[in-house]
Amino acid sequence: MKNPITHPLDARHLLCPMPVIRVQQLIDKLGKDAIGDTIEAVCTDPGALYDIPAWAKIHGHKLIETHEDDHEYFITIEICND
Repeated sequence: MKNPITHPLDARHLLCPMPVIRVQQLIDKLGKDAIGDTIEAVCTDPGALYDIPAWAKIHGHKLIETHEDDHEYFITIEICND
């Protein structure tokens, strides 16, 4: 079994729907080998706190956490399928 990797995703200064699209593109690029890994997206659009978790749920990924720090929004999801 492989050790999970955290993949950072800088989606700062992108407006909806681009943060979600970037998450989807990264998961597509990583492929099946990334199942069990996490993505930590950092965004400046507060809508990403709702959009990315909703997208993840629809597509079978697991929300690990969300938090805000100094007007930046951090969303961590676990890749559960491709």
